[in-house]
Amino acid sequence: MKTIKALILGSAASLLAMGGAQAADLPVKVKAVEYVKVCSLYGAGFYYIPGTDTCLKIGGFIRIDTSFNSSGTYAVPFFQGAGLTNLRNKDYFQGRARANLNMDTRTATEYGVVRTFVNTQFQWSDASDGIAGGNNEVDFAFIQFAGFTIGKAVSQFETQWVLSRPTQSSGVTGGSDTTTGIPQLAYTASFGNGFSATISAETPRPYRVAGIYDGNDAIGVPGITAYANSNAGQQIPDFVGNLRLDQAWGSLHFAGAVHQVSASYNGLAGTATGENTGHPDDKFGYALIAGIEIKNLPTGVGDSIKADVTYANGASRYVFGGTSNTSGTGYGIFNGNGAAFGQYMDAVFASPGGAVPAADLQLSTDFGARIFFEHYWNPAWRTSLYGVYARHENTSTGNAILLQRYNATFAGGITGDANFSIYQVGSRTSWTPVKNLTFSAEVQYAWMDTGLSGTITPTGFTNRTNPVVLGSQGTLVGSVQALRSF
Repeated sequence: MKTIKALILGSAASLLAMGGAQAADLPVKVKAVEYVKVCSLYGAGFYYIPGTDTCLKIGGFIRIDTSFNSSGTYAVPFFQGAGLTNLRNKDYFQGRARANLNMDTRTATEYGVVRTFVNTQFQWSDASDGIAGGNNEVDFAFIQFAGFTIGKAVSQFETQWVLSRPTQSSGVTGGSDTTTGIPQLAYTASFGNGFSATISAETPRPYRVAGIYDGNDAIGVPGITAYANSNAGQQIPDFVGNLRLDQAWGSLHFAGAVHQVSASYNGLAGTATGENTGHPDDKFGYALIAGIEIKNLPTGVGDSIKADVTYANGASRYVFGGTSNTSGTGYGIFNGNGAAFGQYMDAVFASPGGAVPAADLQLSTDFGARIFFEHYWNPAWRTSLYGVYARHENTSTGNAILLQRYNATFAGGITGDANFSIYQVGSRTSWTPVKNLTFSAEVQYAWMDTGLSGTITPTGFTNRTNPVVLGSQGTLVGSVQALRSF
C-alpha cells in the first residue's frame, strides 16, 4: 500500500508540475515597439516623438575661431570698449571655441502649427575665461502660435537675412543686429504670395539702449571706461512694425520702430539725486530700415547681394547695433602718436547748476548703409565682399556739452565736434570640402573718421604720457574659422 500510495502521489505531483509549466509557457501579447518615424511635414531632419504627433528636430554646431589684431574674440576692429587697439599690451590674436545646440518642435493643431524653438551656446575664450572656465547663453527661446511669436527671438526690425550675412566678424556695424535674440510679443499676418506684416512690442535692454549722458557728470575715458549713464529704468517697450515680401528671386523688408528716451534724475557729479532734484522731460526716438536681397544673380548659381539702409533719431543702437558694440565706453583706436575716439548715445543733456549750462535731452541722429555680395566659384568655394558706412551726429548743443567735458577730462586742447563716421570693407572666403564642414578666412579694414582734433596728454587713455594727436585712424583685422554643423 505504501508503494502504491507513493506512486499515486508522485504521479499527481508530476501532473501538477507539468500543468504549471504549461500555464507559464502560455503566449503573452507583447506591446508593439514604437520606432522613431520620419516627419516630412516641415522639411528634412524632423522626426516624430514616439507616442505623440509632435515633430522634433535637433541640430547644432562646433565652431573654432581665431581673431587677429581685433578688439576681442569676435574679430571686431575697435568696438568692444576693452581698451584701445594697437597697443603693445593688447593680445594680437585671441581664440574661441563654441558649441551650439538647438531644438525645434512642430505640432499641427486646429489653430495651425504650434512651434517651439530654443537655441543655446556654450563657449570658451582665452580672452575672458580661465583654464577650466567658459560660459553659456540662451540666444533664442520662443513659442509661435496662431501668428503670435512670444519669447526671445530676432527682432522684427531685422531683415530676413540677418542670420545669414556672409561675414565672420561681429563688428560689422551700420545697422541693427539682434543675432542673439530680444524678448518680444509679436503678431504676424500673412497675405499670400510671400507678403506679410508684423507688429511687436520688444524689450529695449540690452540691445536697444545706447545710454544718456548728463554733461555735469563724469564722461569716463572713451575706449576704456564708460561714461556715467543717466538712463531711467525701462518704462515702455520699443514698438516695431514691418512689411515683408519673400519670393524665389529674393526679398524686400521695410520696418520702423519707436524708442523711449528717458533720463533718470538731474544731479551733479558726487551729489545725491532723487525725486527732489527733478529730471528732463521724456522724449521719443525712432528708427527706419529698408532692406533688399537678390538671389541667383547672373554672376553664378547661388550668388546673392544683400543691402540695407537704416536711419535713427534718438535710437542709436538701431544703427550701431550688434552683440559686440559697446553702449558706454565707445570706440577707440591708437596708432603711434595718433588716436581717435567716439561715443554714441541716444541723447545728451545737462543738469542745472553745474559748470555746463543746463539743457534738455538732445537726441542724436544716426545713419547706416551696408551691402554684401557673395559669389560661388563652385559648390565648394565661395567668396564674399562687403562695405559699411555708419554716421553718428549730435545736435550743436550736444556737441558743446561733450566738448566741454572732454576738455575738462583731458586738460584742454580738443577742438571740433564729437560727431564721427565708421567705414568698413572686408572679404571672406570659405571652403566646404564635405557637407556641413566649412573652413573660412576673413580680412577687414575699418576706418574711424572723427570730428575731434587737437593734442592732448591723456593719462590712462593710451597708457602713455606723451602728447597724442587726435585725428582719424584705421586698423586691419582678420580671422580664421572652422565650423562643423549637424
